[in-house]
Amino acid sequence: MNLRNLKTLPNLVSNRLMTLPLVVLYLTDGCNSKCAMCDIWKAPRVNMDMALVDDLVRSCQQLDTRMVLLSGGEAMQHPEWPAIAHKFRAAGIKVWMLTNGLLLRKQARDVSDTIDSLTVSHDAATPDLYHQIRGVDGLDLLLDGMQLVSKGGVPVSTRTTLMRINYHQMPDIVDVALEAGARQVSFLAVDTVNPYAFGPRFEDGVIPLTNTSPFGGLLPEDLPKFAAVLDRMEIDYAAHFADGRIAESPQKLRRLYDYFAEPLGEGEFEPPRCNAPHISLVVNVDGRLQPCYFLPSWGNLDGQTLVDALNDEEAMRLREAYRSGERHECKRCVCPLYRGPRSLLKGW
Repeated sequence: MNLRNLKTLPNLVSNRLMTLPLVVLYLTDGCNSKCAMCDIWKAPRVNMDMALVDDLVRSCQQLDTRMVLLSGGEAMQHPEWPAIAHKFRAAGIKVWMLTNGLLLRKQARDVSDTIDSLTVSHDAATPDLYHQIRGVDGLDLLLDGMQLVSKGGVPVSTRTTLMRINYHQMPDIVDVALEAGARQVSFLAVDTVNPYAFGPRFEDGVIPLTNTSPFGGLLPEDLPKFAAVLDRMEIDYAAHFADGRIAESPQKLRRLYDYFAEPLGEGEFEPPRCNAPHISLVVNVDGRLQPCYFLPSWGNLDGQTLVDALNDEEAMRLREAYRSGERHECKRCVCPLYRGPRSLLKGW
């Protein structure tokens, strides 16, 4: 048995963490998309300081971190992102990147040289719809970049945020992504309620993605159409579900239906299973710490290391609160992360 993997198991039974398998880094607040469902691109760009990066590399080694996820904003807009990736890989830590893909074609060589796995946000199968959602004309850049990186040996996956304007394109999105070299396609629902996710969102913390917005949830008349899309996919893409090219099972995709139906009084969404705050955390560009994407910050790395901050009183209080069901944000979380004992023993 791998003793390194065994060291993570106590995390699952205590609010004091012994290791930190996954660390998410918001490298920059800058973004070159203008997404309708996020306003981080409106803020002035702030890049993570390299001195903070060096401190995090040392702390991640001490905390036996297996993987860092480079995110943002748009991670590839940090001018030193390849050097940051090299630092973590030199420390024996795998590097995963989440990107909108607009710079992939231009920086494909750097990605191939420094990244262990890549997830690309892919919200439309046609250029016009991509432009409506992302605010830029970039689908060709995205798909060309995926092809180059995939041919360079980096495993590429895609993540699609489903909303009223694009759910009908689910089958086409699968086809286009796989043709562009993706090994796996994944779907999640648009988040319309959480003010903490993915940086400061919208003025006064109010998220204007109501069901009247094409970039929000579904309308009652959309529900039977969405159900029909899911039914058709279960039949037409049975092989893709079976071999994992579509990450979610048909049953998990139907949870997306429940997520959209519940606010309309048409169903009930069961809160997802998640233990993200016990196996990961998020470090913002300024050193602020969050237990996960969707819970509030508990502190800052100003004057202390991640090792010191990981188990302070407020951090453990937040872990206890989500575990006991006290955090309302968890009840409609669109992106849960769960790792059980068997998964942790196998490694990240």
